[in-house]
Amino acid sequence: MEKVYGVMGNPISHSMSPFMHNDLFDYYKLKARYHAFHVKNGDVGTAIKGMKALGILGMNVTIPHKLAVMEYLDEIEEVAVNIGAVNTIVNDNGKLVGYNTDGYGYIRALNELISTEELQNANVLLIGAGGAARAIYISLSALGVKNIDIVNRTRENAEAIIKDCRYVVNSSHLSIPEAEEKMDRYNVVINTTSVGMHPHTEEIPLSVKKITPETIVSDVIYNPFQTRFLQESSQLGAIIQNGIGMFVYQGALAFEKWTGIFPDTKRMEKLVAHILGGKTC
Repeated sequence: MEKVYGVMGNPISHSMSPFMHNDLFDYYKLKARYHAFHVKNGDVGTAIKGMKALGILGMNVTIPHKLAVMEYLDEIEEVAVNIGAVNTIVNDNGKLVGYNTDGYGYIRALNELISTEELQNANVLLIGAGGAARAIYISLSALGVKNIDIVNRTRENAEAIIKDCRYVVNSSHLSIPEAEEKMDRYNVVINTTSVGMHPHTEEIPLSVKKITPETIVSDVIYNPFQTRFLQESSQLGAIIQNGIGMFVYQGALAFEKWTGIFPDTKRMEKLVAHILGGKTC
């Protein structure tokens, strides 16, 4: 009998997760299948009860259910509680445990460019104050990164992330002009906003004119593969990274929690890039 895993969201038909996870189940010769479940707003509790009743062993959770799902779980890891969102559920013999692999997935991708020790001592600038920013900020703080500033148009949203974080970190909110003027102070710059995503590919979250060579510039967007933000940063000598790594590693960490196997992320990246091949600009 095949084991069952899945992802719930609204909408969910666009999700690449079934392709990615089912390829891994085949590659590792595991008798399991991963399905996409369209769960309407307000039906999250019923869906979780169904997960338990049907013996579904693992579930990813995507927009807009990452917060709503938390009240129906038996246990939630500390970092996910602090982030205020769960994107991965493990069914441990009937006990549903919630995790957030978004932030850690991002860090694992970033570690391809910078070691954990270097990152802990780096000056980091985070652009945006939404859900992705919150997951990355708190996960970086939990890792021991000491200096993280946030640039965001709405001061209150940035300050809420800083205030809510349970880990020790030096942080300030910056306006866009302030961040643009101080860009040369940062070793790592991370765009967590949707600015520059297809079809608005000419947009850029802030100017990178003062960025210094060898600065790591990362964007959670992967459609297009290289946003204008990354292109302009690269032209000034920065080391760039798009969002495919974050997507792949958050999925890899979920797969590991379900199966005990940390999968071949290069295989996953190639598959995602192939799927996106006709959709990017």
